Amino acid sequence: MDIRRLSIFLEVVEQGGFTRAADVLLCSQPAVSQAIGQLEAELGTPLFLRIGRRVELTAAGRALVAPARRIQRDLVAAGTAVREVVGLEAGELDIACLPTLAAAPLAPLIGAFRRAHPGIVVRLAAPEDTCALHDLVRSGRSELGIVDDRPATGLVSHDLGRQDFLVVFPPGRGPKAVGPAHSTLAGRLRLEDLDGVPVVAPPPGTSSRTLLDEAFRVAGISPHLGVEASQREAILPLILAGAGIGLLPRPLAELAERLGCTIAEPVPRRSRDVVLVHRDGPLTPAAGRFVQLACAPDSA
Repeated sequence: MDIRRLSIFLEVVEQGGFTRAADVLLCSQPAVSQAIGQLEAELGTPLFLRIGRRVELTAAGRALVAPARRIQRDLVAAGTAVREVVGLEAGELDIACLPTLAAAPLAPLIGAFRRAHPGIVVRLAAPEDTCALHDLVRSGRSELGIVDDRPATGLVSHDLGRQDFLVVFPPGRGPKAVGPAHSTLAGRLRLEDLDGVPVVAPPPGTSSRTLLDEAFRVAGISPHLGVEASQREAILPLILAGAGIGLLPRPLAELAERLGCTIAEPVPRRSRDVVLVHRDGPLTPAAGRFVQLACAPDSA
């Protein structure tokens, strides 16, 4: 198959129509239609259903999307490999990351990477959950992913260490306000003392919510939801505003402490493994360098 026709096919998919794809590709709409027609002739089947000015993928078209994206990624890897010898002076790197892992470890890693390679543009995707992140990496939409350590068929994983979670109280509140004085010792808190205390939590199905529910289950209680926030970026402001307590990754918890919150380490300790994932195949030079940086012993 002609890579130019595959690229035009993917642009039609992304833009949702031949005319918009032609505008992006800076060519005529008939040229786009001709390329798609030639590709359909090569494959022996229609790839799109033409419905007026709108197009929809056929079953065959849907089956082609993921392989076409992988081919496109692999060709980019082959083409940019030559430029690796001149120090990664240009290019792009697509990374998917769970929202609660963006502040750490991802932000410091991207900072170090951009300082070393300022010509590389990093684009971040924020999938809803671990499964969605795995799908982004498998499909080629994102070349790398930062995620909690769960089995991912067909992906290569690199260990980035563990991330602790801490209990965060709104300003003016603390462990002693929710339980007996002996429940705290050197900043530690028994989770059973949080029974009935309103919690600000992410929605079910997210990795952070799964960890929170499991922590409370082990403590023999159920979280008393005060706010369930699909907008993960709102959780810390909600805690600061007094809407409830939260169970946050240590970097966010320490930021909350600097903003006036009280934090405590839960007993038993709650943490998760963090991994970097990518497809089992050649990486673009930018992605390969990022993996090297992330896995270096002093990357933390």
